[in-house]
Amino acid sequence: MFYYDITYFLVLLGVILTMLASSHVQSTYAKYARVMSASGLTGAEVARRILQLSGVNDVTIEHVAGSLTDHYDPSKKVVKLSDATYGSSSVAAVGVAAHECGHVLQHHTGYFPLQLRTALVPVASIGSNIGLPLIIFSVMLGLSDTLTRVGIFLFAFGVLFQIVTLPVELDASHRALAMLSDYGMLADGEVKQSRKVLNAAAMTYVASAAAAVLQLLRLVLLFGGRRNRR
Repeated sequence: MFYYDITYFLVLLGVILTMLASSHVQSTYAKYARVMSASGLTGAEVARRILQLSGVNDVTIEHVAGSLTDHYDPSKKVVKLSDATYGSSSVAAVGVAAHECGHVLQHHTGYFPLQLRTALVPVASIGSNIGLPLIIFSVMLGLSDTLTRVGIFLFAFGVLFQIVTLPVELDASHRALAMLSDYGMLADGEVKQSRKVLNAAAMTYVASAAAAVLQLLRLVLLFGGRRNRR
């Protein structure tokens, strides 16, 4: 039942959504990575100016290897910009750099969804790494239904983390676009182009959350009511 069942279509749907979102963000970023901003400011320069104009003086900007590996580390108060962002003046790079600064402002102002996501990290990590193996182990060895339900419960925390991530990412993009416009770093047309990049990136989080919810639904359908089916 666990390996061959009709609920696999839920997992397949999640995989398809994730692949489509990933393909869309890659193509959208590649398109606007070729469009240089009129200001000529690089991603790193934009990030530094945004933080300065926002009154944030305790966060540094660093370069990190890779493509689209940009992120903000609140524990070290550092914005890390990837190869494609740090030294590029494209509207895509500028948008991504501003997005990470949006996370800095969330942290600086105590944005609650970000605080909640940070608090969920330890238990979400446990749930994602242990929940599913615990379910498989319990079912294959015929252990108690309680242990199976504990696995589902733990897995649910990983799903909750994915869901809480959505408003955090959407708000960071909203802040980024507003700052780029208000601080005059991009023209109106360029802001629209950056918005397309950030919207495409947001869809990857939506797809990941949807895939996680579908996986959780599958687990509940398969094992959530096993005792009642005996």
